[in-house]
Amino acid sequence: MDITSPAGFQNRFLARILDLIIIFLVTGVISKILYGVFYDGDNYYSIDFFGLFYGLLLPIFWYGYTLGRRMVGNRIVRIDGKKVGIGTMLLRDIIAGIFYLLTLGIGLIVSAFMIGIREDKRAIHDFIARTFVTTEPPSNP
Repeated sequence: MDITSPAGFQNRFLARILDLIIIFLVTGVISKILYGVFYDGDNYYSIDFFGLFYGLLLPIFWYGYTLGRRMVGNRIVRIDGKKVGIGTMLLRDIIAGIFYLLTLGIGLIVSAFMIGIREDKRAIHDFIARTFVTTEPPSNP
C-alpha cells in the first residue's frame, strides 16, 4: 500500500494535545465522583490507566481514530492497509515508549524531526509498528 496524505507534525501534535485534554477531563470527573475532588494527589495512576486504554483500544475499534485524531482528521493505518489491531497498537505505544525511555527522550526528539522532515511523515514508532498516520478517511467504515 502506498502512503497517501500523511499527517504532518502540527496535525499530529494538535491531535495529541486534544487527546490529553480529553483524558484529563474524563479522569478528573471520575476522580470527583470517586474521591470528591477533581484530582486527588494520591490517585494520579487513574490518568495513566485511562490514557493507556484510551490510546490502545480506541484506535482498534474506531478505524485508527481517537477522539483527538478524529477532531483534527488524522488516523493510524497499517502499511499493508489492514485495520490496526492490539498487536500493532502495543508495538506502537508500549514498545516504542520503552525505546523512547531507554534513549532518555532522544528517540522522541528524533521522531519529531522525522515527522517534520520525511516525505512519508513516519516516526520511529511508526517504523516499529509498521504504521503511518494519514488524513484520509477509511474507505469502508
